[in-house]
Amino acid sequence: MAGAYDNRDGVIWMDGTFVPWREAKVHVLTHALHYASSVFEGERAYNGKIFKSREHSERLLKSCDYIDIPRPYTVDELEAAKKEALAKSGLSDAYVRPVVWRGSGEDMGVASARNPVKTAIAVWEWGAYYGDAKMQGAKLDISAWKRPSPETIPCFAKASGLYMICTMSKHAAEAKGCSDALMMDYRGYVAEATGANVFFVKDGAVHTPKPDCFLNGITRQTVIDLLKEKNIEVIERHIEPSEMEGFEQCWLTGTAAEVTPVGKIGDFTFEVGALTRDIAETYEKLVRS
Repeated sequence: MAGAYDNRDGVIWMDGTFVPWREAKVHVLTHALHYASSVFEGERAYNGKIFKSREHSERLLKSCDYIDIPRPYTVDELEAAKKEALAKSGLSDAYVRPVVWRGSGEDMGVASARNPVKTAIAVWEWGAYYGDAKMQGAKLDISAWKRPSPETIPCFAKASGLYMICTMSKHAAEAKGCSDALMMDYRGYVAEATGANVFFVKDGAVHTPKPDCFLNGITRQTVIDLLKEKNIEVIERHIEPSEMEGFEQCWLTGTAAEVTPVGKIGDFTFEVGALTRDIAETYEKLVRS
């Protein structure tokens, strides 16, 4: 599937009904468009099965709770809808995007309690998120923006408004010829990329930032479990930016990114080493098992 995302064949699930892809629209005065009252998930299906689907549905509803959106469906109802949407797509390997938002209603100020909550699920074909970088090692810029304090945002929600600085950071990175940007947190510690978590290797151990002000990704958790099964030490801690000089390998994890090696972050370079390749291969086998 190619072309603009609003001009494709197929159908999109919208509140229990399948709507032709080009007709899946909302009004310009939809609350989410103006105030970012929206949460979403990114999921991948492999061989006709959505990987860790239920965990994603549970997180979607938790995100609703975080930003004060009433839960529109149960986990079981979301699971059934995603399964049906995937089947309707005719794809076995696909990206799945559930999204929940405050729609158009009586409220058009900051408050939106009287507006209906809407839900949609779209499925499309999406290859490697970083293209050739998945094999060669991605090149990352260092963002000028920082992940905020948990006292300022609902940082554990996968909410659309929290991605504004991510979009800005990635645009700046792409303008420099990079695939993505690494973000620090409000204290100056290494945090994450714009849509993926980060891991480093040093002396056979794996170091990864403690997710105390950003999303603890489902892929991140999966990769940590895989590393522990291989008896590889995983250290979750605060990482100073200067420490990147001493790390030997680096990779990113995320539903879209899967496991992507990193070759460079700013002036710091990393080898696409044996452990990075091994964990990428192990993850690939797991999601297709």
